[in-house]
Amino acid sequence: MRNLKRIVLVLMMGSLLTWSSCSKSDDGGGGDATAAAGTLTATVDGKSYQSMEISSSATLVNAGSVKNLVIIASNSDGNAFAMTIFGYTGTGTYEFTGANVAVTNTASYTETAVNLSNPMASTTEIWQAPFDATLAGSITIDEETATNLKGTFSFTCKNVNGDQSIKNVTSGAFNLEIQTAT
Repeated sequence: MRNLKRIVLVLMMGSLLTWSSCSKSDDGGGGDATAAAGTLTATVDGKSYQSMEISSSATLVNAGSVKNLVIIASNSDGNAFAMTIFGYTGTGTYEFTGANVAVTNTASYTETAVNLSNPMASTTEIWQAPFDATLAGSITIDEETATNLKGTFSFTCKNVNGDQSIKNVTSGAFNLEIQTAT
């Protein structure tokens, strides 16, 4: 299970790093949903999602004078979210849009089907946002303390390397402990 979590994490980070840059807006948002301490919740195509506290984190990465925020959360079904804000500056709303290649925050939703009898035959599908030049959604950081981050999000994502299917993520919320990396 630990290796599976690492594989999912590596896949999510790889997809996120292909879409790097920053964007911030002061309007919009993901809604008024809330999440229990240490978790991320959302509705994915009408189905409820809740992460496990042990596999959910918000990490502030200090890259010189620039901060980036990385949120990763997974559940016991092998499904996960990853969101990255490049050039994070604190509370406010950040868009997931491909309108400007130099200003691209990213979000993804991943489903992993684990084949217990043959783990090498397990499959992972990743839906990404943004997937074109339009506005795919946003993430709003509502509250940031020295130890905690709360907010909401919603986005539409596409399985660009798979069957091209679209998933709608709504009512997203998170309440996560902040970690710091350099």
